[in-house]
Amino acid sequence: MELGMGLLAGLLIGGLVGFLVVYFMMRNLNKNRINEINNKADLTLKEAELTAKRKLDEAETKADKITAAAEQKNEKIKQRKISEAKERYAKMKSEFESEKADHKVQLKEREIEVKSLEKELQSNRDKLRNEQENFESEQAEVKSIKINLDKQLKIVAKKKEELDAANEERIKALESISKLTQNEAKEQLLEAVKAKAQNAALAIEKEAVTRAQANASKQAKKIVIQSIQRMCAEYTIENTVSVFNLESDDIKGQIIGREGRNIRALEAATGAEIVVDDTPEAIVISSFDPIRREVCRLALKRLVADGRIHPTKIEEIVAKTKKQLDEQIVEIGERTVIDLDIHGLDPYLVKMVGRMRYRSSYGQNLLKHSIETAHLCAIMAAELGLSPKQAKMAKRAGLLHDIGKVSEDESELSHALLGMKLCEKHNEDAIVCNAVGAHHDEIEMNNILSPIIQACDAISGARPGARREILESYLERIGELEDLAMGYEGVQKAYALQAGRELRVIVESDKVTDAFADDLSFMISQKIQDEMQYPGQVKVTVIREKRAVSFAR
Repeated sequence: MELGMGLLAGLLIGGLVGFLVVYFMMRNLNKNRINEINNKADLTLKEAELTAKRKLDEAETKADKITAAAEQKNEKIKQRKISEAKERYAKMKSEFESEKADHKVQLKEREIEVKSLEKELQSNRDKLRNEQENFESEQAEVKSIKINLDKQLKIVAKKKEELDAANEERIKALESISKLTQNEAKEQLLEAVKAKAQNAALAIEKEAVTRAQANASKQAKKIVIQSIQRMCAEYTIENTVSVFNLESDDIKGQIIGREGRNIRALEAATGAEIVVDDTPEAIVISSFDPIRREVCRLALKRLVADGRIHPTKIEEIVAKTKKQLDEQIVEIGERTVIDLDIHGLDPYLVKMVGRMRYRSSYGQNLLKHSIETAHLCAIMAAELGLSPKQAKMAKRAGLLHDIGKVSEDESELSHALLGMKLCEKHNEDAIVCNAVGAHHDEIEMNNILSPIIQACDAISGARPGARREILESYLERIGELEDLAMGYEGVQKAYALQAGRELRVIVESDKVTDAFADDLSFMISQKIQDEMQYPGQVKVTVIREKRAVSFAR
């Protein structure tokens, strides 16, 4: 036990001694290390001081350079600004001087203008003063005239009273002599005058009636003869007759048939008259309905080609031909409305448009006339600045304006009114219906399209060549019209306008008076009426213009 304690004590003492030795050794070692660190720190501090001093010197040198450069730059900017300010000052000074000069000129002009206005105002004042003086003098004169008139009126009134009194005395004297009162004498006198006037009036009336009857008969004959002369007979023949050409005259016998049964059956089926005469290799088909003539012509063509001509075959061929022609008419109408870019037209109206192909008016094909009128209406509407919708409506009305001429219904209405009824029946726009019905002034126009359709219809019908008048005869008629006017004394120039529907005559003012211009217009119109043949009417306009010309040298 004691041994153990001694060993433990020895170990503790040895450990303590070892600790102390290690402690002192570590202490000396740390001291040395601290000294080394302090030495190194002193060296580093000295180097940092030297480096900072060097950098500070370099920064000061660089700052001095920058300051010098900035001072130079500022000096340059200062000099430039000064020069710019001087230039601007000089420019503003010159502008001010020029404005000052202009202002002086304007002031002078204004002063001159003010002086002229003052002069004008003074002259106006003088005029007004003179006018006022004249007015006052006239007013005084009027007052004196009024006073004189009042005096004269009093004298006249006094004279009137004296005359009335004298008349009363005379009337009383006459009543006592005639033993009649004034009213009784007046009544007897009126009855005598009335009876005499009635007898004279009856004689004049009888003479006028006799003269009117004689002249009416003469004028009626003259009008009928002139109307017949103005319408060329060959046009009527061309519009009512078709010629069917044959290969040989032997076929005529087959067409006539035994005892004429074939030709009678053909006439009954088609409603056209067939004339077989001595004309070689030709048969004449006559009818005022062009569709009937066309049906008869096509049926004859099929029968001749087939060779079997008898009543049953004729009825069969005519029925097929009518059906084929109806289809062809509808096709013509559809093609026409497509070409004109017209949409939504009722099928019945489309068919009526196709029927126009086989109808003529004054020798002019109705379909061509309607198409031409439609194009003219669209052009005129566009030129007048109407909307595209109105232009299309004008084209539609132009195509349908003569639709009443091909109506299948018998009516006493004119073609314009009948066409309007057809358009209303088949739901056309009210504007189109009015344009169709009013294009011959039979109803009142209520929209802008109606006068356009009327004008374009007249243009299409009046242009040269439209109504089957060849160019040579047209030019001859126009020349004859102008020459007729030039034959009068005092006529300077004569121009035929509107395809010969108007003659404009220019006369010399020193040879023709205003009163004679009226007489000249009447004489020329009468001479045209008596000596020329023309369609429609010719308007004669005589123009007398006086011009005064002088020269300033």
